[in-house]
Amino acid sequence: MGISGGVGVVLEGVRASVAALDALEREDASLAAGASVGAGVDVLQRRYEIRLERLEVASRLEAQLAGVKAQDAADAVGFQEAMTPPDASVQDRTYAQMSVVEEIAGVLTISSAGAGALVEQSRRICSLPLVMNALAAGVMSWQHARVVADETESLDAVGAAGLVAHFFDPDAPDPARGAAPVELVPSRFRAKIRAWRERHHPESIQKRHAKGVADRRMEYTPDRDGMAWVSLYLPGDTACAIWNRTTATARGLQGPNEPRTLTQLRPDIAASLLLGAGTGTGLAEIPTPRADVLVTVPVFALLGLTDEPAVLDGFGPIPASMARKLVAGGAESFYRVLVDPRDGAPLEIGRKNYRLTGAIKRWIRLRDAQCTFPGCTNKTPDNETDHLTAWQHGGTTNVSNLAQLCRKHHRLKHHSQWTPGPATSKDPPGWTSPTGRHYKPERQDSEPTHWPPESLPPWLQREAAGKCQCLEASLENPPQWEPDDDRYVDLNDLPADDPLWAEFLATQFALVPDAIGVRS
Repeated sequence: MGISGGVGVVLEGVRASVAALDALEREDASLAAGASVGAGVDVLQRRYEIRLERLEVASRLEAQLAGVKAQDAADAVGFQEAMTPPDASVQDRTYAQMSVVEEIAGVLTISSAGAGALVEQSRRICSLPLVMNALAAGVMSWQHARVVADETESLDAVGAAGLVAHFFDPDAPDPARGAAPVELVPSRFRAKIRAWRERHHPESIQKRHAKGVADRRMEYTPDRDGMAWVSLYLPGDTACAIWNRTTATARGLQGPNEPRTLTQLRPDIAASLLLGAGTGTGLAEIPTPRADVLVTVPVFALLGLTDEPAVLDGFGPIPASMARKLVAGGAESFYRVLVDPRDGAPLEIGRKNYRLTGAIKRWIRLRDAQCTFPGCTNKTPDNETDHLTAWQHGGTTNVSNLAQLCRKHHRLKHHSQWTPGPATSKDPPGWTSPTGRHYKPERQDSEPTHWPPESLPPWLQREAAGKCQCLEASLENPPQWEPDDDRYVDLNDLPADDPLWAEFLATQFALVPDAIGVRS
């Protein structure tokens, strides 16, 4: 890798960000002193907005400084390689690189392993101009850049360039749709970029999954305050089923006499199941519920004609063989979702009965994938289906006026000026903040599925075409539905002064931290 010496471009952005911070500070000081305040200016509101603007500029500055660090780390290794004699042995070259890594570790006061990871990530990022430009401009954080570095690690130069072009080049033949990657929180960005990587990886997901299964393990890590972590590295379908089953059981245990939160109940239930009943979780009092899971399978992959990845709701890409096993094996809690081979759009959701409510709820889950509020990573089993425009305000009950919200953001929507935008059959809603900032929706990045290498028989072509026509007709006239359980009340139908709001707001809730379940 050559020595780019591109820090100057990054520093131009740093200087611009510092100047912007300085201008905001001068304006705030002027407002605080009461000088030059025009008529009609709400001083407190403007000072509040200045804080948000400063946070935004500071975030941009942090990204630009991270770009400086990345460029300098990559250049330092490049200079060290240039100073190493051409006839040096492999051992000498290795020790020379180890030496510069230790130098970087000492300068930054981080571990050798941390410095080594920084060097590798920096060199990878600096080799991808579009990613480095986004970091230098401050429109993408270092965490986002690390995601790109991680997900391109096992790709060759052509594969890495294709991934970066898809997400960062608006002139690419098939650019990513929906919210820009840099507008997504890192965990959601990782999920989106990993899904694309799995579909386009030169080595099949089946082969990589087989290696992962061989590497399955259980880890125990003592922690402070007398606590410890127990982690299981398992096949995705098994891990997802464990998570959804403990979540469903925990929800069944919640009630007036249960003081534990959902987050506390999950580990208690898991510990009880591993160590045997009777440990105080109350499992014997209720039957273990079933947790429905959606498995999105390309039509030809389900038929065994291709091996492209399927998608497990709440987890991500899985091998086609795993999806076929889940669907064909009669797993009652798994619902298969077929997709159109022409554009990757959903064709139909399998169901075991003819009740419309369940099918529509699953459609919303499939479309949204998680709570639709900006930055929220709460997955589908934990969320509630909510009217975007309340029924009492003329809102209809169809897929274009429904979206997933976790309980926390469901409350926020009803008791603040956070406002959802419109949804469609394929796109979740965007959001507008109380200060007018608009957050675009995260649209599913679907694309045409793989076709079998040989020509399809005529009957299969007719069946695929028929399914596509049924889908188009159903989306033009989405069916109506209402909750089918009398125990639940749709909060959109309640007036603001209804006493049930007090009970709703007093209910405890707990969300899983973003770091849980997204380690790689």
